[in-house]
Amino acid sequence: MNGLKSINIELTSRCSKSCWMCGRRKREREYPETVDWGDMPIDMVRELASQIPKGVFIQLHRDGEPLLYPYLSDVMELFEGHYMGLDTNGKLLMEKKGAIAKLSTITISVIPDDPEGKEQLEIAEEFLKLKNRPAVMFRLLGDIDYERSFVIEHWCSVYPKVDFCRRILHKPEGSFGYTKEVTKPEHGICEEMLHKLAIDRYGNVYPCVRFDPEKKNILGNISGLSLADLWESVTRKLWVQYHINFRRDRVPLCGECHFYGIPRG
Repeated sequence: MNGLKSINIELTSRCSKSCWMCGRRKREREYPETVDWGDMPIDMVRELASQIPKGVFIQLHRDGEPLLYPYLSDVMELFEGHYMGLDTNGKLLMEKKGAIAKLSTITISVIPDDPEGKEQLEIAEEFLKLKNRPAVMFRLLGDIDYERSFVIEHWCSVYPKVDFCRRILHKPEGSFGYTKEVTKPEHGICEEMLHKLAIDRYGNVYPCVRFDPEKKNILGNISGLSLADLWESVTRKLWVQYHINFRRDRVPLCGECHFYGIPRG
């Protein structure tokens, strides 16, 4: 699996927060018949753990809230020895503090003006006082200026293992219509297409973590092929070549996407 840098595993597609810009919540309102949130079977996680080589960064999230996963402690043991991280809304940080102690990093996504933002930050501040915790990154969503993030910067000075990043927002339907122009790599090829895989709770494998409710960019399913086979598949190689030729419009979802794998704040 030469070139693979990170894999996102969707332990669960369930979520405990209602973000106003979330494509999942929009789908619940407009297409409720297509919604089927749930958890990845732990046996599937075990199979994935047996296939992923050491050195690949394991990110335990995709579209859901990973701290809701009922077998989180088991997952930590399965991937012990890997670099591991996850993105969370932070509501269950204290409740799951034991299970997530083995993570390398944890990212807490916050919208400062969100109605639930105050609760998130209060829980996060309590979590930051723990000695046995992973390194913490705060992910600030939206157009955040320096003054509005002063609390986070204060935490950075008090807790050395805390950092923060800013992320601009896009349309709920997917990665387009950003509030600011996206950043493109100098070589012009999407970094996620080159170096990432993502796996949903059903075992479907994708080349990236873009919101894909219609499942347009599935490479295959781990029930039929190994991750190595999917990484070296004819389909993935063809999609990579389209990106290299600046014809990402020929890849089903990529033609609608404005993201190049380099987030901008």
